Amino acid sequence: MAFLDSVQELAKQDLKKIVLPESNDPRVQKATEEIIEKGLAKVVLVGNEEELMNSSEYNLNGAEFIDPVSFSKLENYIDELVEIRKKKGLTKEQAKELLMNPLYFGCMLVKQGDADGMVGGAANSTADMLRPALQVIGTAKGVSVVSSAFLMEVPNCEYGANGMFIFADVALNPNPDAEQLAHIAKSSAVTFESLVHEEAVVAMLSFSTRSSANHPDVDKMINATKKAKEIYPELKIDGEMQLDAAIVPAIGNKKAPDSDVAGKANVLVFPDLDAGNIGYKLVQRLAKANAFGPFTQGLAKPVNDLSRGCSADDIVGTVAITALQAQNS
Repeated sequence: MAFLDSVQELAKQDLKKIVLPESNDPRVQKATEEIIEKGLAKVVLVGNEEELMNSSEYNLNGAEFIDPVSFSKLENYIDELVEIRKKKGLTKEQAKELLMNPLYFGCMLVKQGDADGMVGGAANSTADMLRPALQVIGTAKGVSVVSSAFLMEVPNCEYGANGMFIFADVALNPNPDAEQLAHIAKSSAVTFESLVHEEAVVAMLSFSTRSSANHPDVDKMINATKKAKEIYPELKIDGEMQLDAAIVPAIGNKKAPDSDVAGKANVLVFPDLDAGNIGYKLVQRLAKANAFGPFTQGLAKPVNDLSRGCSADDIVGTVAITALQAQNS
């Protein structure tokens, strides 16, 4: 777990305030104890301090407790949420009701700068997590789609960044179009650089390299690459490209000799969710790779979604990663 160890060390160097909205979940409470003991982040638990301290079997000392009901800035938050959702006609009464939901309240803490990021999903679905994140925090500047990525750590691997890769999209967008793929490429590059601290080299994957095949699916990746280069000229990106051409130098040099990406890619953007999900699971199982994520990317501030089957250790790791994303946002 070399990657996770390095993330935790970096998180300790600049402590960020991370909201855990599902404060009644024992896994969240256990993770809170460990996060504070290790000094990975400042933890904000949404809920009543006295009730949580008295009911928990874990040591929550050192956490900050914020109860929406008695929060001193609640009226300001209500007004801000009404402003954010004014096009939808949200009333003050509706805004107050939403802010009694820990997920919406946690996102407002992040939006207003009273916290740096949020981690949830242990007790809520991905849809329930993303809805308030999109409605309150919104997408990052210049990005139109929220996506997901896995950080893959492949042991004894000479490819990528010493076996480190970002795979995207792996969990959210079933069949992104060319423009969405361009934004996913940028978000994935940002995720890679914030976590690995090396330059992102992005390959737009296909079953074709440099128009070796003719098919609408190939055209989609060609157009996605063109759009990404137009929107993000600073991005090191190329495509469409087969996987071996993207990561194996000898094959990259043969199939795309004039490319500064071929054979060097460390960010792999898949054409659709089928390919991305299958791809990361193949690498995870057959190469015995560590798969960290999925991380939500493309939001203006970091919010990450957990699996409802997660462990306390999973929460600790995701909080450390979210803290690192916050350091680089």
